[in-house]
Amino acid sequence: MNDYFYNDLRDIFKSKKISFFQLRLKNTKIKRKLYIGKKIKKICNKFKVKFLVNDNPILAKKLNADGCHLGQKDMSINKARKILKNKIIGITCHNSKKLAKIAIENNADYIAFGAFNESKTKKTRFKAKINILHSIKKMTKIPVVAIGGINEKNYKKLLLNKANFLAISGYIWKNKKYKPSEAIERIK
Repeated sequence: MNDYFYNDLRDIFKSKKISFFQLRLKNTKIKRKLYIGKKIKKICNKFKVKFLVNDNPILAKKLNADGCHLGQKDMSINKARKILKNKIIGITCHNSKKLAKIAIENNADYIAFGAFNESKTKKTRFKAKINILHSIKKMTKIPVVAIGGINEKNYKKLLLNKANFLAISGYIWKNKKYKPSEAIERIK
C-alpha cells in the first residue's frame, strides 16, 4: 500500500457513501497487515467508518477493529465471538439459505451473499440469484450484504431487491476507467 492508496481512501470516505471498510489482504504477512491495518483504522476513525478485518478475528482484536468478516472456512462464529465479544461479526453465506439459517442461529450481525456477478476480486465459485435476497429478508431482520462484481451498472438492482449493503471492491480499486473517488461518485 502506498500513499496514493491512503489518499484515495480518504477521498472515498469524504463522499460519506462508505459505512464499512474491510481490510482484505490474503497473501500478506501478519506484521504487514498490522502496519497497514493501524493506518487504515486511523482513517476509518476520522471519517466514522466501521473498520472490519477479513477472515481473522485475532488480527481484528489486535487492531481494535469494529469487527470481522468470516468466510465459511474461517474460524466459527462462536470462537470468533469469544475473541471479539460484542464486536461486529458477519458471515459469508454464498447462495445458501441453509448457511444463512446457521449464521442467524449463531447471532451473526450481518450475512453476506454472492457473487451476484463476475468479480475482479476473486474467482466466482458461488453464484447467487436476486431471489435469495427476498427469501432471506422474510427470514430475518439481520442486515444483508450483496457481494460480487458490483458496479455502477448493476448496484441499483441489488438495492431495489432488499440488499442493505453492497460490498464493492474491484469496481473501486481495480477500475481502469475511474479513480476510486470517481467510481464512488458514480454510485448514487
